[in-house]
Amino acid sequence: MDTLVSMKVFRHVVEVGSFIGAAERMEMSAAMASKHVMHLEQQLGARLLNRTTRRVAPTEAGREYYERLSQALTELEEAAQVVGAASVVPQGRLRVSSLSAFGLRHLMSAIADYAGQYPKVTVEVTLSDRVVELIDEGFDVAIRASPTGLKSSSLIARQIATAHLVLCASPEYLRRHGTPTSATDLQRHNFIQYAGVSAQEFITTIASGARIQLTGNMIVNHLEAMRVAVLQGAGIAQLGTEVIAEDLLAGRLVPLLVDEMPPHELPIHVVYASRRHLSAKVRSFVDFVAARFGSENLWPSAEEICALAAR
Repeated sequence: MDTLVSMKVFRHVVEVGSFIGAAERMEMSAAMASKHVMHLEQQLGARLLNRTTRRVAPTEAGREYYERLSQALTELEEAAQVVGAASVVPQGRLRVSSLSAFGLRHLMSAIADYAGQYPKVTVEVTLSDRVVELIDEGFDVAIRASPTGLKSSSLIARQIATAHLVLCASPEYLRRHGTPTSATDLQRHNFIQYAGVSAQEFITTIASGARIQLTGNMIVNHLEAMRVAVLQGAGIAQLGTEVIAEDLLAGRLVPLLVDEMPPHELPIHVVYASRRHLSAKVRSFVDFVAARFGSENLWPSAEEICALAAR
């Protein structure tokens, strides 16, 4: 028999003073209610109830057991109510990891609006270009971007936007060093490298297999910092339009070699652990950012970038 059900039956028997009343509360027969109490007594090795023809009363051991059991069952029921409410109403702490530049330029304003719409949710945001271990590090969701797609795993990834990777430089740098007209021209330019991605990987992926040795005197592990360096004329770099869209549109940065190295799609995903038993806070956040970034024309398209290069 289900011991938890037996515990609930016993509590009701003590409270109403009869098996019939307890059976009505539990929607079972009085005989079944009596069997549940007998099952509990056998498990505990103690008599819990004194039974007479007129009424049922707890023994001394039964009274002590009832007091402890009643408190425990109440806490269990309250816990179930909290969890049940959390699956319907967004509430509690929501831990979010995001790419730094995307977080600074786009996500934080969205989170501010989300927090205003869901005041019972406390959003804890961590901005980092490191790929966090979602489950091991206790994050609920993460914003990630990869030109080659996300590694297969048990995580669920929902694409919320598409940016583009663009080779670019500032007008000042190009005035001082000239504008490259082919991939081979890049060998004489200062290439700002993103930490963890080799120059050879860059050229193999973007230049359709051309093997060109890129050199530069700067390696940066933060995309926003790379943007600042490129704006200052420190060299040429490959950056995503989620970081440099405004600079391209304003002419502060110039797209390069768009014919030989066309803008490469950079899908941006919101990643979370599982669709099963998804909490309301995670579900609402995923839907919110998908609607927010899916409905806005945040960055220029590949065609628009090529047009900017030609002006």
